[in-house]
Amino acid sequence: MAVSGTKTFELDVTEYIEEAFERCGLEVRTGYDIRTAKRSLNLMLAEWANRGLNQWTIAQTQVTVVQGQTDYSLGSDTIDVLSAVVRTNSVDYGIERVSRDEYLNIPTKSSQSRVSQFFVDRQINPTLKVWPAPNNSTDVLIFDRLVRMDDADNPTNTMEMPFRFYPCLAAGLAYYIAIKRAPDRVQLLKAVYEEEFERAATEDRDRASFNVQPSLDYYRIN
Repeated sequence: MAVSGTKTFELDVTEYIEEAFERCGLEVRTGYDIRTAKRSLNLMLAEWANRGLNQWTIAQTQVTVVQGQTDYSLGSDTIDVLSAVVRTNSVDYGIERVSRDEYLNIPTKSSQSRVSQFFVDRQINPTLKVWPAPNNSTDVLIFDRLVRMDDADNPTNTMEMPFRFYPCLAAGLAYYIAIKRAPDRVQLLKAVYEEEFERAATEDRDRASFNVQPSLDYYRIN
């Protein structure tokens, strides 16, 4: 049996738009069709970020601390910080994430020691706030940032994402376009999109060994 021997299939922005229009029973006819579809595509990518469906954009970042400094800029492309450690003398120590309220109620924010907690201030320009303030300028903060996906801009550009997410993107864009251009297909395309989204989200979750340990609370020893 003959096979292609290639594994390079990838759609560019225009091809995703054409696929979405076809699912809506429409054709791409004007430049406005492309423009409005790109806008919908970028809004959908923002939705994915809110729903956490972009683990392939996790970027590990290292920042050397400054003694007494509690705030560290994360960059405007940062959505969130998933986990963090502080490296001291080549040993990594876990750092606990705290909420805004918990951080606000720390009475001694300027006290210095090894960093043990962090808070992500998710403003337009996000900041990582740590506590206690570092007591040296040699420790290193190491954290996983969830960053924004690239915008859908030039129609000939491709969408940088794993192969397994292609169906979800096509289905989602069709649903978004249907809301504006094919209301009679909204419910059908929404159902397809949600099914593809759930499948992609399930596939994107971290996998770890799962062990069940029975409780001994109800065992009677005679």
